[in-house]
Amino acid sequence: MSKKEIVRRYLLFIVSLFTTALGVAITKKAELGVSPVSSVANVLGIRFDILTMGNWLIVWNCVLIVGQIVLLRSRFQWIQLLQVPLSFLFGYFTDFGMWLVSFFEVNRYPLRIGLTVAGTIVIGFGVSLAVIADVVMNSGEAFVKAVADITHFKFGNVKIGFDVFCVLFAMILSLIFCHMTIVGTREGTLIAALLTGTAVKFFTKRIRKSVEKVLFLSA
Repeated sequence: MSKKEIVRRYLLFIVSLFTTALGVAITKKAELGVSPVSSVANVLGIRFDILTMGNWLIVWNCVLIVGQIVLLRSRFQWIQLLQVPLSFLFGYFTDFGMWLVSFFEVNRYPLRIGLTVAGTIVIGFGVSLAVIADVVMNSGEAFVKAVADITHFKFGNVKIGFDVFCVLFAMILSLIFCHMTIVGTREGTLIAALLTGTAVKFFTKRIRKSVEKVLFLSA
């Protein structure tokens, strides 16, 4: 792999981070819940608004990176520490995305549902770009892979378990910090959980060859 191709792959990954963060911001705007992996940061952002949603995503992603180090120990590849600056970038992108969508008025429930679906599709597109870039994994996926490597369970099964854990953890935090009420985790979270994987598969299958041809084969 040439240096030029490596640079292009990382640039594509940064584009994927921005796209995914924009999708998170769109679903956040709908106020029906965000994706499972972002739900913990969403609840904390609602209860402790001293930090922005993007800041809480940075904190949560760094927790997941530390979790990888604890799980893998000597097997942890230090190149994966690139997840740290990329997590900061993702957090900043999320806050910027929330600013971009802040001008829209979302009052009716059907519009909120539509916005949740649209945001989830944008997230799926962003993740598909990260899959095509094939460089550093985001902290959530990397944590799932670490658990799968340690337990020898299939990645897909661990991913489902991790998503369920994130949602339950977010609900527990909400009950503890929000006077025994559940906030930030609603039907939109379920929509995101069910639709994101399908969107990733849809976009990856249809754009992989074109993106690789334009960005990589000409490197």
